Amino acid sequence: MTEPTVESLYALTEATWPPAAKVRVGPWDIREGRGAGSRVSAATPAVQTTVADLPLAEQEMRDLGQTPLFMIRKGEGWLDEMLAAQGYAIKDPVFLRLAPVAALTALPLERAKTFRVWPPLETQKEIWAEGGIGSARLAVMERADGPKTTILGRDGNSPAGTVFVAMQNGVAMLHAMEVATAFRRRGLARKMIAAVGHWAADHGTSHVALLVTKANAGANALYASMGFEVVGEYHYRIKTE
Repeated sequence: MTEPTVESLYALTEATWPPAAKVRVGPWDIREGRGAGSRVSAATPAVQTTVADLPLAEQEMRDLGQTPLFMIRKGEGWLDEMLAAQGYAIKDPVFLRLAPVAALTALPLERAKTFRVWPPLETQKEIWAEGGIGSARLAVMERADGPKTTILGRDGNSPAGTVFVAMQNGVAMLHAMEVATAFRRRGLARKMIAAVGHWAADHGTSHVALLVTKANAGANALYASMGFEVVGEYHYRIKTE
């Protein structure tokens, strides 16, 4: 079982959480996010660029109604330094975490507590909306190609949590984990992640990946306890003036 590379996980992130459109403009890949957040709106370089190339990317993003935003990935320290010198601020440093499916299928699948659902139910949309995940991000889920599902988590008789999962090239990725406020700290997130692992195993995947901000101490502790190791990272630089 070969562990995915960091570069393949960057590609997996985009495949399972795709922008509305992506175009090559000069040396830049420009993404159209349509209000669905940084991940689908950030520009990245296709080749090494210079400061003279920045205005092209900035104008393209402004033409889309987006604030200039760049993702800084492994090996792109040169871009980080260039953007910092131009007044770009760091935004949302993120860990890439990865677990072998076997670590998750070792956990029990609580069928009375977790359910595979596609398309998502209205009650799931309401839980996501409470956590700030609205129609623009739901559209991202619809765009994802390949096998995908959501997991609905229940606490007693109440819908209480939801998560989206999709796969590409033998690896699954978990997105948009949300537990309703009234049901947090009761173990539901762990149950839903286990359900994701069992779904991934049923689809022949070797690993499950996820993204989590470095600042989210609670989520990082949970994921680490379930076998998700940090295998990479990235952050954004955003125009602040």
